[in-house]
Amino acid sequence: MTAATIVLVHGAFADSSSWNGVIERLRAQGHSVIAAANPLRGLDSDAAYIASVLDSVEGPCVLVGHSYGGSVISVAAEGKANVTALVYVAAFIPDENESALQLTDKYPGSTLGPNTRPASYPLSDGSTGTELYIRQDQFHRQFAADVPAATAELMAATQRPVALAALQETATAAAWKSVSTFALLTTDDQNIPIEVQRFMAERAGADTVEISASHAVSVSEPQAVADLILRAVER
Repeated sequence: MTAATIVLVHGAFADSSSWNGVIERLRAQGHSVIAAANPLRGLDSDAAYIASVLDSVEGPCVLVGHSYGGSVISVAAEGKANVTALVYVAAFIPDENESALQLTDKYPGSTLGPNTRPASYPLSDGSTGTELYIRQDQFHRQFAADVPAATAELMAATQRPVALAALQETATAAAWKSVSTFALLTTDDQNIPIEVQRFMAERAGADTVEISASHAVSVSEPQAVADLILRAVER
């Protein structure tokens, strides 16, 4: 049987380097890994891009999403027979017609909104869109409280903004309904409240692990993330 390729999809305010510690551990176990660049421009278009990455992989895939990346993999994996498992890491697990913003507000606790700043960017039709950054002076506390301060400063400077429209766009598919699903929940998360994470994971029937960690769990606890991915690979 062909070994699965692990495809990692980062979320908002991050980039593919946020998976570096996880990648090191997965590769040490002999696994092939791709950390895809999530465009962060719109849910349907982001999912279409990740779906194209899946199409480029020979053999089975385990698809992993962090944060908003969870919304993306839920749509991207729909109808992809080569996806054998979905792994959600401090991530949104939307049902059809749900958006990331709707889920964030389902239970209280997120402090993300007040700690973001908007910026305008040009759209292809000549109009402008709005994208969001986490304020750099708030990034450590908001996103990565359990990451060393020097590392969090670098993450803040290199963060990739997310289009507001991507967080507002509702999911057109929920692949977790037909694919084995795993979830790592982060109890100290300031972006996605733990009660929201628990609700989504329970609804999805996910094989769930809960740890004390910030939203940036792939950076602060890469072994825990890698362990759950390996469980999904070996299931």
